[in-house]
Amino acid sequence: MKVHAIILAAGQGTRMKSALPKVLHRVGGTPMLGHVLAAARAAEVSACHVVLGHGAVQVQEWLQGVAGESVDMVLQEQQLGTAHAVQQALPLVQDNALVLILYGDVPLVSADTIRKLAAAAKDGMAVVTAEVPDPSGYGRMVRDAKGRLTGIVEEKDATPQQRAITEINTGLMAAQARRLKRWLSHVKNNNAKGEYYLTDVVALAVKDGIEVQSVAAAGIGEVEGINDRAQLARAERRLQQAQVEQLLRDGLHLADPARFDLRGELRFGRDVFVDVGCVLEGKVELGDNVSIGPYCVLRDVKLEAGTRVDAHSVLDSAEVGRDCRIGPFARLRPGAQLADQVHIGNFVEIKKSTLGEGTKANHLAYIGDATVGARVNIGAGVITCNYDGVNKHATIIGDDAFIGTDSQLVAPLIVGRGAYIAAGSTIAKDAPEDALTVCRAREQKSFPGWKKPAKKR
Repeated sequence: MKVHAIILAAGQGTRMKSALPKVLHRVGGTPMLGHVLAAARAAEVSACHVVLGHGAVQVQEWLQGVAGESVDMVLQEQQLGTAHAVQQALPLVQDNALVLILYGDVPLVSADTIRKLAAAAKDGMAVVTAEVPDPSGYGRMVRDAKGRLTGIVEEKDATPQQRAITEINTGLMAAQARRLKRWLSHVKNNNAKGEYYLTDVVALAVKDGIEVQSVAAAGIGEVEGINDRAQLARAERRLQQAQVEQLLRDGLHLADPARFDLRGELRFGRDVFVDVGCVLEGKVELGDNVSIGPYCVLRDVKLEAGTRVDAHSVLDSAEVGRDCRIGPFARLRPGAQLADQVHIGNFVEIKKSTLGEGTKANHLAYIGDATVGARVNIGAGVITCNYDGVNKHATIIGDDAFIGTDSQLVAPLIVGRGAYIAAGSTIAKDAPEDALTVCRAREQKSFPGWKKPAKKR
């Protein structure tokens, strides 16, 4: 039997107090809807159908922009309740398929729970429930004397006795499409909110003689819906804690697991150390014996074995070779490619440039749109002047060149192999190989008695 997931993502999320659609708010660097889709894929769901509503254009654009994301999108033009939302997607599902109802604002649901839900439904129906000490705000699971589920009552419609029930409805359910379509056609909106509740199908299933199975959630954190910023922050911490525990088991050395954030994917070798306050985003790959100092940000980077990144450095879309030294306070911008044993020191910025083996830029330099050879020494205050106000231009520096302190290299420019640029030079013409090139201002002079210009009235 094919399994289809219908993911409800039409809610406005007014309590988020944001122009961004609720399901696009991020947990661990990924929109909440992205987490749900990933869990469904991991559970080997055959197809996903996302029901859009508020902010539909933004959500649709995000879905279309996600590489490899193939989902059906349907629009709920009027938000008339969860049952009505599911009805918008059901025409896309064959009658003999099993339907899973998931939620775009329940980001931490696991693939394991989704698989258990599908298995429990079989030819009938199954729901995911959770036991909580404080059930306020949730629908309550109503059972008969034998413990069988007979229905779900929303809090606003519950009696005082029903409100005392601590087993809550998570909203996640599964049923055969043919039966779900029939049950939904009988759902009424005669309730406190005047909406068509999906939960009403449980009582309809029981009326048809279907025994509704329940699957216990691993914990409330897995099935908690996100409705405001406090809940969003709580989900972030839960995700980070779960990720950290797995990373530690896999052998990553974290100075303080409570002060580390992973917002993407991390692959790492043996004896990798990450100090406090670091944030890793996107796809990060760290080789053996890599060391990351405190308060660094790494985004979509690859660091080969033995490389060390010192405190407060920012690396973005860069590739770094073996045994390099970066920082403190260094910045590698997109397109930076460092060969082995390169040193990038404090307040050095590298952008869209390649640096050869053993090259050093130890302090206060900007290298942009450049190809730098091996064993080049770049002094303090050196700048590649790559932008003329309209276009970017390239600088090429040959192997073993020496660029003296406070020099400006005005691109397009070629500095030859073994060239020596004297400190304080502004080089606007190609510098030949194995030669000293000097370009400074005229001889220093002083003018006694000089007076600054007076301001005219």
